Amino acid sequence: MPEARVLVLRAAGSNCDVETAYAFERAGGVSRLAHVNRLVDGEVQLPDYQILAVPGGFTYGDDVSAGKILANELRNRVGDAVREFVEAGGLVIGICNGFQVLAKMGILPGWPEGRQVFTLTNNDSNRYEDRWVYLKVSSTKTPFLHDEEILYLPVAHGEGKFVVDEQATLERLKAEGQVVVRYCDEEGRAAGFPYNPNGSSDCVAGVCDPSGRVFGLMPHPERNIESYHHPRWTRGGAPVEGDGFRFFRNAVNYFS
Repeated sequence: MPEARVLVLRAAGSNCDVETAYAFERAGGVSRLAHVNRLVDGEVQLPDYQILAVPGGFTYGDDVSAGKILANELRNRVGDAVREFVEAGGLVIGICNGFQVLAKMGILPGWPEGRQVFTLTNNDSNRYEDRWVYLKVSSTKTPFLHDEEILYLPVAHGEGKFVVDEQATLERLKAEGQVVVRYCDEEGRAAGFPYNPNGSSDCVAGVCDPSGRVFGLMPHPERNIESYHHPRWTRGGAPVEGDGFRFFRNAVNYFS
């Protein structure tokens, strides 16, 4: 069985790159960690990989706004290469800060208009939220998720509130199946804080592009891979594997 080749891109301030690389390796892929400068100078070539991951953290200190500087760097210096990678069938996942990057560089939502129509901004609580949340899978358009179910993952961000430029944008995202995961309560129902940790519009926690191959979400699947990652694992009843593992396994199996 061929092994999926994964490029985990990091920059100054990334802090989830090692965990993300481990998750893909655990799922059977072959991961390489590379600084964005290696992609810019051509030492790393995207066509050599099948999956591109932009992990969480606080790239460049989130100066200006979360993920904005890395987004500008990618868009202006390797934007064409990233677009060609997606058009050739590659998968892209942006987690937390990576989701912010994908949104602000224009890769998401991936519409022909090419302009930014949503962003991730300051949490309603005006503070950093570090907690576990429930997610309802509302679309299986992306290869990263297959089944409609409720997942349990941690969030850790200060700017995770999903907001759109106008209501029509949100309706279009939903109509086209691009809203992949929403914050919910234990029963899968929409709910306010703390279930929705940041005040995101319509409880949106993650979206994909029209092809489904580009996917971004605020919660951290790489932080719930093993059974012992679950906050209640010592009390019994924790799943055999963490809910986040399926994201990476599905992506690797996509190329098997």
